[in-house]
Amino acid sequence: MEETSEFLDEDGQLQNLEDEVVQEVLKTGTDLRQYSRQIEKELKQVENKSIQDYIKESENIASLHNQISSCDNILERMESMLLSFQSDLGSISSEILSLQRKSVSMSQQLSNRQGIRVQLSQFIDDMAVSEALIMGILESPVTEKEFHTQLTSLNHKINFVKEQSFKDARCCLDVKDILEKLKIKAVTKIRAHLLEQIYKFRKPMTNYQVPQNALLKFKFFFEFLLSNERSCAQEVCNEYVDTMSKIYYSYFKSYSSRLSKLQFEEAATKDDLMGIEETGPRGLFYKASLKHKSTVFTIGNRGDVLTTHLESPIIVPHAAQKNDGRYPYEALFRSEKYALLDNACREYLFLTEFFMVCGASALDLFNQIMGKTLNLLSKNLETFVQDCYDTIALFLCLHLILRYQMMCHKRAVPALDHYWDSLQSLIWPRFEYVFRLNIQSIKDCDPTKFSKEMGPHYVSIV
Repeated sequence: MEETSEFLDEDGQLQNLEDEVVQEVLKTGTDLRQYSRQIEKELKQVENKSIQDYIKESENIASLHNQISSCDNILERMESMLLSFQSDLGSISSEILSLQRKSVSMSQQLSNRQGIRVQLSQFIDDMAVSEALIMGILESPVTEKEFHTQLTSLNHKINFVKEQSFKDARCCLDVKDILEKLKIKAVTKIRAHLLEQIYKFRKPMTNYQVPQNALLKFKFFFEFLLSNERSCAQEVCNEYVDTMSKIYYSYFKSYSSRLSKLQFEEAATKDDLMGIEETGPRGLFYKASLKHKSTVFTIGNRGDVLTTHLESPIIVPHAAQKNDGRYPYEALFRSEKYALLDNACREYLFLTEFFMVCGASALDLFNQIMGKTLNLLSKNLETFVQDCYDTIALFLCLHLILRYQMMCHKRAVPALDHYWDSLQSLIWPRFEYVFRLNIQSIKDCDPTKFSKEMGPHYVSIV
């Protein structure tokens, strides 16, 4: 029990019974004390041997110690360097953040300055008066491209300065005087040029389309006058209206008069109604009716004025007189109205483009030019209609009016609508009146008083 007590713990339990060596000792029945002393002896020997090994390796251990100490110093210095580097990195990071903030601020400032620069540059360009502008307005002839270019620039600058003046821009005072002088010079040159072009219309035998086309090339001139000097623009407009009004009136008065001389000498009268027949001698002042009375009631080729001859060239009076040409009234009417339509449409389109008018303003300006001429032609038609008994002529004239009115609409010219309506209002009542006379003459006729001709009567032919 004493031998085994050493293997008991404080609680009386065996220790290390599971150890293989202890189990082997217990099985062989070896004396544990002797075995313990043997073990201690062996441990002492191992310890002494280990000490001898340490003594032999002392120099290496010392060297290792020195090396470890050296490494420790190196690591200490590296630690110090890394701490310093970490501190430097923190400082650099703060500097980078500061530089980044400065970069953003400078970028914003640059963007603002560039935006201001563009605006200021444009503002200066719009405001400044260059030497090229001055020389172009003062020295260049109005027909040259340089004058037109500089005039466009001048017009822009004048409008820009006006706009800035309302904003109380002080720099406007620096250029206002010189722009005013350049404007006066430009207006003077433009006015003289436009009036000179208008006066060319007054030359005898002038094809007025040529000066009109020349004016259209410089339509910006009138726009400049209208924007900057309305009195001069009105003067030019009035001069043009007065000139063209006289030209159109003179031309159509002469043309209408010469056309009237080309009409057939024989014309239907009140005695050439369908139901009236000549039965014998009349009074002293009796005037014989048509020799070929059937022509009043037969359309024949007279209807060609509505088809093949509708847009044919107008009749040239002096050429027709040389050939002894004669025409029914509707042919003369077609020629006169086609000439009017062609001239009126061209004039209306010119007015809207050159004088920049539209709607009621364009119609008013057109009537100022063509009104006197239209009244003349209306009176001429009224004079013819009052004594006309030719229903076919009246009927064809009505259709000519309708066709020419549609032609005006296709050309986008409404200026003659009132004129065409007035012509219809002149012809329709007369046409209805003469038509009713013919109907009444047939109702009142006495067949027994007709001539005893064997051939068919013109009434039955119709």
